[in-house]
Amino acid sequence: MHRSIAGWINHRFTPVLAIVFWVVVVGLLGSTAGQLTDVQENEAENWLPTSAESTKALDAAKSFSSPNLIPAVVVYEREGGLQPADTAAAQEDAATFAQRDDIDGKVVGPIPSEDGEALEIIVPLNLGEDGWNKAAEVVDELQATAGDGDDGLETYVTGPAGQAADSAAVFEGIDSTLLLAAGGVVTILLLLTYRSPVLWLLPVVSAAVALVVAQAVIVLLAKYADLTVDGQSASILTVLVFGAGTDYALLLVARYREELRRHESRREAMASALHRAGPAIVASGATVAIGMLCLLLAQMTSTRGLGPVAAIGIVCGLAVMLTMLPALLVVLGRWIFWPRIPHFGDVDPSAHGVWAGAGRRIARRPRRIWVGTSLLLAVASIGIIQLNATGLSTEEAFLGTPDSVAGEKVLSDHFPGGAGAPVVVVSSPETVDDVRAAFQADDGIADQSVTEPTVKGDLAYMEGTLESEPDSDAAYDAIENLRDDLDAADPDALVGGTTAVTLDIQNASARDNRVIIPAILVVVVLILMALLRALVAPVILLATVVLSFGAALGISALVFRHVFGFAGTDTAFPLFVFVFLVALGIDYNIFLMTRVREEAHRVGTRRGALIGLAATGAVITSAGLVLAGTFSVLATLPLVFFAQMGFTVAFGVLLDTLVVRSVLVTALNLDVGRHMWWPSALARQEDVAGEDALGPHADPVAVGGEGGPRTP
Repeated sequence: MHRSIAGWINHRFTPVLAIVFWVVVVGLLGSTAGQLTDVQENEAENWLPTSAESTKALDAAKSFSSPNLIPAVVVYEREGGLQPADTAAAQEDAATFAQRDDIDGKVVGPIPSEDGEALEIIVPLNLGEDGWNKAAEVVDELQATAGDGDDGLETYVTGPAGQAADSAAVFEGIDSTLLLAAGGVVTILLLLTYRSPVLWLLPVVSAAVALVVAQAVIVLLAKYADLTVDGQSASILTVLVFGAGTDYALLLVARYREELRRHESRREAMASALHRAGPAIVASGATVAIGMLCLLLAQMTSTRGLGPVAAIGIVCGLAVMLTMLPALLVVLGRWIFWPRIPHFGDVDPSAHGVWAGAGRRIARRPRRIWVGTSLLLAVASIGIIQLNATGLSTEEAFLGTPDSVAGEKVLSDHFPGGAGAPVVVVSSPETVDDVRAAFQADDGIADQSVTEPTVKGDLAYMEGTLESEPDSDAAYDAIENLRDDLDAADPDALVGGTTAVTLDIQNASARDNRVIIPAILVVVVLILMALLRALVAPVILLATVVLSFGAALGISALVFRHVFGFAGTDTAFPLFVFVFLVALGIDYNIFLMTRVREEAHRVGTRRGALIGLAATGAVITSAGLVLAGTFSVLATLPLVFFAQMGFTVAFGVLLDTLVVRSVLVTALNLDVGRHMWWPSALARQEDVAGEDALGPHADPVAVGGEGGPRTP
């Protein structure tokens, strides 16, 4: 069946038609793909778990103010004490702010601090449905009105509007930046891999086509099927398509080069390459895509939205790499490999390569090697206890110190910690007096800070100020205590606001970790069972990938704390890293083990393991370098979460490629032997003893394909 499907490339005109098809598709969808930024929903409410109390409070609060309300807090500070002119200037600024067309409510302030060194003005802004994208421009205007501190009076714009502006600035132009960076990394690594001035173009062009198609499909689904897309998932999409797509291209090109030495016809060579490598590539892509779709089980809207976005990217990458890329290679001919052109009858050079030598060394003591390697990875995993995945404060989330973070620090120095980020309480009008009394009496709420209730219909609304900084552990404890206290007054009372939102995000992320990680493990092992037609090998392979994930996360945690000095990491970080490292890491085991299984039918599992390592070692290493390089591009963004994920995924991929797949899995194959394939018939096939795996038949040059010569 696989051969008949792969045979499409043998027809005279189908390769040209395949190329024309994708050119037309890109031409039709190119403009749609360019709208990806326009359909992104980066407002906080679009990231929240729909069942969380803070989300319900946010929905209820829409009855009292516009859902597009986003307050800005303008802060004035003079060390040593404010002067009368400073207060007069702030009053003039407040009057100017009140005259803006985008004001929704009353401008409050200037409010002086108790120490006499700071003032704050709360500016209620209504920036419309696209407020997140407009925030940067509006905040610049507020800052221009307030002044730049040349006379010693420092001014800052913070609060939700200031934070939105700084976040928008991070994602501004991010698509083009990541595209250029990822494309540049892939180009350099492909040039080093192929050492050809032309061949590198084909995977890069194919990846670019896949990205355009994926972006267009996502835009259409966002417009007409309510798919949630944000800056985070759009950024990951670019890196994922270029990284994973190029991996699939590398595997196909490597097998095609191998088949060109066995077939005079390049069409037959490509048909054989698709027949032999295609199932592994499809299985790898399916593992990643289905693993990503497991994110649909998440409570977090942003996490749930990433699943389909990433899966679409993988499917589009697979489709292009298995149709357009083979067509380009066949149409252009053998010269595309210049200066190392594979000719019919050439000897396979992998027999004397680095990985053939590595396999021979592992074969001498396989059990000692896999036990030792496993122990080292297990020890490295202990570093996970240093991973503080309890969330990042606004200050900790940025690699630098943007204006909103500096302003938040000034607020916390001179005002109650929660100034500018009020706690919101929504209750029934019948219980409002008891609720307000409990709200005001709570230890975590600043004295006399609770507002008079506003009643509309069957809801009452009030606000209060936290004693602690809004993104501190003390503030989160205060929210939990307040919810408990209000239950006695009104079990249906809702507690919301910025701090409550962050707390609910942390809780939802913890729940997502518990549900999604086991689901992905089940998906991966089922796909491996179907592909390898065995039970033992999938379980062993899954264990090696999980061990690799643990080691990567453990070492990364140590590096984050003791080298980079990060205070912690996002609550969703372990899940995201697990998804990418396990789903992508299993790819390399699939690439290796499908080749080992293919050779095991001829020469047995132990010799097949050495042949598989020698034949796939170089291409899998190249694929790992490309994937690690593309994910490391994320570290160029000025957000701690992206920097951490880029580092950990890149490190984990290299660890999996160079150690787990090449050393650990090969040693296990050599030690376990034919029992890897239990209960299939291959497990009953006679195999050589471990010490005999180094016999002459293990030499990879003995591997031949149908229709071509076999070297001695």
